[in-house]
Amino acid sequence: MIGFTRALARELGAFGITVNALTPGMTQSETQVATSSGNYLASRIAGRAIERVQVPADLVGAVMFLSSPASDFMTGQTINVDGGKSMH
Repeated sequence: MIGFTRALARELGAFGITVNALTPGMTQSETQVATSSGNYLASRIAGRAIERVQVPADLVGAVMFLSSPASDFMTGQTINVDGGKSMH
């Protein structure tokens, strides 16, 4: 997906179309809680700079930014929203 995002960004940039990717960490959902053990869920939080559960609302700001004119000169990028678990 990241490579595809970069390739599309190169192809579509001339038309003023931006293409970026959002890579969330494990985001808690009802299904995730119902099908995962407490130990597994705790292990997904451990090692994050922000040690708490990630919820869907945590992604809203990044999505709004990418959907707004504020990101008009940004393309081919990957924004990682995972509480600091992976830092690039």
